[in-house]
Amino acid sequence: MARMDLETVSPEEFGRSLTGIGVNLLSPDVRLLAGFLAQVFGLSVHRLSGDFAIVRHGGMMMQLHADGTYGAHPLLGLVPETAPRGAAAQLYLFGIDPDVAVAKAEAAGHTVLEHPADKPHGLREATLLSPEGYAFTPAVATL
Repeated sequence: MARMDLETVSPEEFGRSLTGIGVNLLSPDVRLLAGFLAQVFGLSVHRLSGDFAIVRHGGMMMQLHADGTYGAHPLLGLVPETAPRGAAAQLYLFGIDPDVAVAKAEAAGHTVLEHPADKPHGLREATLLSPEGYAFTPAVATL
């Protein structure tokens, strides 16, 4: 399949193109969450609006949806009004230097839950919280 233009692809074509595991994050402020992901981790953001965004990291895409877009979906009733929202879920961003991400996060006043450290499983990683409380972990292989 030819690479699609994420700025102009129709919702139907985009939806039909998705395979594997999808990540969809609900947010009270899509623009704030998208800004955090772009500023701290360097992820690319597409189709940004107050209700929706596509976020790309390498070949992986995730979607951000405003709470209101979930309308009658039963999941919305389980989402807490205040952070943290993503308790017990950890979203790894492989290939992103945790030292750089933490420096950017601290400079912008974001919460660093776990500072960079070399782990026994061969990764150097850190864990940062998005404004909603989702745990993002940038990680690179150790030498």
